[in-house]
Amino acid sequence: MQIAGQGDLLTSLLQLIWLLFLMLFILYPNFSQRLQLSYILKDLERKLYGLKRIREEVRSRTIETLRRYSEGNMDLERELDQILLSFAITPESMDPYGIVYKLEHIVNTWEDTFEESVKRLCPRADRERMKTLTNLVEVARGIDYLYRVVRHYYLLGKKTSNIYIVLQIQMLMPQLMEIAEAYRQACYAFMQGQPVGDGVGVLAAAKLVEGLEKRTYEVAKDTIVHELVMDGRRLFVLRAAGPGGAVGKPADGIIKIIENEGERVKAIVMIDAALKLEGEDTGKVVEGIGAAIGGIGVDKFKIEEIAKKYNIPLYAFVIYESIGEAITPMRESIAKAAEEVVERVKNIIRSKVEEGASVIIAGIGNTVGIGLS
Repeated sequence: MQIAGQGDLLTSLLQLIWLLFLMLFILYPNFSQRLQLSYILKDLERKLYGLKRIREEVRSRTIETLRRYSEGNMDLERELDQILLSFAITPESMDPYGIVYKLEHIVNTWEDTFEESVKRLCPRADRERMKTLTNLVEVARGIDYLYRVVRHYYLLGKKTSNIYIVLQIQMLMPQLMEIAEAYRQACYAFMQGQPVGDGVGVLAAAKLVEGLEKRTYEVAKDTIVHELVMDGRRLFVLRAAGPGGAVGKPADGIIKIIENEGERVKAIVMIDAALKLEGEDTGKVVEGIGAAIGGIGVDKFKIEEIAKKYNIPLYAFVIYESIGEAITPMRESIAKAAEEVVERVKNIIRSKVEEGASVIIAGIGNTVGIGLS
């Protein structure tokens, strides 16, 4: 009887609590929304704290590395903060005519200014090290911007009690944290000058000419070309100069070669990393048509224009990898894919280009840690 009485009392209490919650939801329809908002804000607060720790780690590692090449009397932290907050304004697109070259001018000015700012911080670094240090500061700038954007939406949602703002940022947080972790690992790669996944196109170009007799010269800013003869065809293997972290100006190099060679150029073969879909294998090599090059679109536009002008087919090979794998130390599966690309490039040259003609092979990507063959 006593146990039965206690059971009835517990059931009554649970029913009473359920009725109270039901009345709250009926009389105060915003109660559930506020409860949900409070939970989401707590979850975002924890993730924002984790993002902040990654940002501080990357920032401290960057300062530690820059200090090795700086002068002792420089306020390195204050100077770095100014660089991290720097920006470039895209040109007006209301009248799109000529916008590509306006954008190119802005980007070139931005890159030169950014590199000069890093050089001012590290006057004792040589040219190759300076390129890699610039990449390192770009990583610190990327994670700093990511943190500030997430913090903005967190505080805005908290200030306005707008559940739809915080819901959007909460749904994106898994991908954003993945990007943040990639930035953290990229920091170590550029600190130590290790090759990254994005450099697989450059690595393939280096392996293509490895051990062969060739003439190497600079064809554009931070861009070199290996000129050689293979199977009766003249090859111009173009890539960014290494081992410092640079992507070069592949479009300018391709244009210069075509203007010199004219109609003798019968094909352009481009090799680059590509973003894979979830479930696809890292290092998978895929063949296609077109200008395989990322970025803001300036180089892609210029390559397509010159190829159309001279009626040169564009062949492309891409190596699948995730966004995190692109900026972190190169995995073994990606490095092995470069060897597969070399064989497939040779096959396409033999099958698509007649003997005596010229071919341009462009290895696209960041050449950090990848020197001359």
